[in-house]
Amino acid sequence: MDLGSSLSIANSGLSAIDYELAVTSQNVSNSGTSGYVSETANVSSAVAGGRGTGVHVAATTLNVNNALQKALYNQNAQVASYTATSNSLAAVSALQGSTSADSGSTDTLSDLLGNVQSALTSLTSTPLDSSAQSSVISSAQSLTSSINTLSSTYTQQRQTAEDDVVSTVSSINSDLTNIGALSKQIMSLKATGADTADLENQRLGIMTDLSSELSVTFSETSNGDVVVRTADGTELPTRPDQMGKDDTSVTLPTSTWPLSTTDVSVTSAMYYSSGDSSSQIPGITLDGKDITSHLTGGTLGANITLRDQTYPQMQAQLDSFSYTLATRFNSAGLALFTDGTGSVPSSDKTQETPAGIVGLASTLSVNSTYVSSPSSLTTSGTTQGDVTAITAVLKDGFGTSGDDVDDSLEAPSVDLGPTGSLSTGYSGTQGLVALATSLTSNQASTIAQASDGLTSSTSVQTTLQTSVSNVSGVNVDDEMSKIVSLQNAYTANAKVVSAVQSMFSALLEAID
Repeated sequence: MDLGSSLSIANSGLSAIDYELAVTSQNVSNSGTSGYVSETANVSSAVAGGRGTGVHVAATTLNVNNALQKALYNQNAQVASYTATSNSLAAVSALQGSTSADSGSTDTLSDLLGNVQSALTSLTSTPLDSSAQSSVISSAQSLTSSINTLSSTYTQQRQTAEDDVVSTVSSINSDLTNIGALSKQIMSLKATGADTADLENQRLGIMTDLSSELSVTFSETSNGDVVVRTADGTELPTRPDQMGKDDTSVTLPTSTWPLSTTDVSVTSAMYYSSGDSSSQIPGITLDGKDITSHLTGGTLGANITLRDQTYPQMQAQLDSFSYTLATRFNSAGLALFTDGTGSVPSSDKTQETPAGIVGLASTLSVNSTYVSSPSSLTTSGTTQGDVTAITAVLKDGFGTSGDDVDDSLEAPSVDLGPTGSLSTGYSGTQGLVALATSLTSNQASTIAQASDGLTSSTSVQTTLQTSVSNVSGVNVDDEMSKIVSLQNAYTANAKVVSAVQSMFSALLEAID
């Protein structure tokens, strides 16, 4: 082998080592970066005419197991969904108490209703006692105050979910278009044979973020582009050209494209329904088409469900209970509970209070007549100390027989809410205390399912993260070992270069 070939081989070795050291240093410096995928420097022998001519630097590759990565993306969406749901429902859990006998709770609806029942029972024994009369009013006000607070919490948390939907859509847009911008660079570089590993790593990090916001899948095309789809296969464009439009129509990245929606102030009478002109809550659109129903999982899917299903049902349950409480008391002869106008609530299940029961829980109150004059509880005409109405309430209003809970006295359980599509999920032919318990238990079950789901899904996520890290993560010890080997190789190649240079110098001196 001549001196020129030796020098060329040694120089190619030095260049390759520089490249490998750069990749290794990149791995070490990003070892603590969440979502970073370790890169592998690829070097191969260069051969010409059956003889080695040095080494050749190939494209850097990422250590990714696509099946594991896909599973982790799916799990990220589940964990984010359960997290958003649990965090939101924590506000309700803190208010409603527990129906468990050993919980020590004394502030559930059934407990507060029981206090009213106990106060009424005491009043039958001392009907002229002003403190016993006031106790009934106080207990009743505690009950309505708790109902009002629960209703207010549903509305507040529903509004928070609506606000989060809007902010998450903005974040999703940013992630999608960042993916699109990076993909455009990657495609351009791949076309020229340039290295794209660092850009691909950046894109993977954004894909990880997006997988927590929404259930999505990713597929890479042969030219390096990435196609993003929802769980049901709906394609979400990352650049205008993926929709057949001019890329210059949108400046990437952006938080306002491709998805669009608008924030509103939500009330109990408002709802979202695709294609319904009466729907006051706007959907999420893509190129003018409502795709809200296609956007599931992750933070976005969770908040859509909370806004459009979970809290509307809880509100319907509480409105139904409030209506039943007022009507059964009134039917027994004691109009103790009224709507916001001071009247016995209307029975329409789809109209907003006072025309119907939608939102009734937010306005339910103790009849102002009894509040201003508690003695009216046991006054009939000019007769004081009359407990006829009180006795009827205790017997019939709190009763559980068919006559006390059927027909017009049955608690509304289906065809509820502004669209008439909601249900309580339990029978309306129960006594008042049983209805209160069913409501609390049903909502507690919803809260528990979210909490249990979060625990189990987080456990699976941790296992998957470990598996992905074992394949794609950076092992600093291994990388440092590579650096030592590369330094030794660099020294060896440098010695060859030095020796060849000495030989050239000696040759030139001999010629002179």
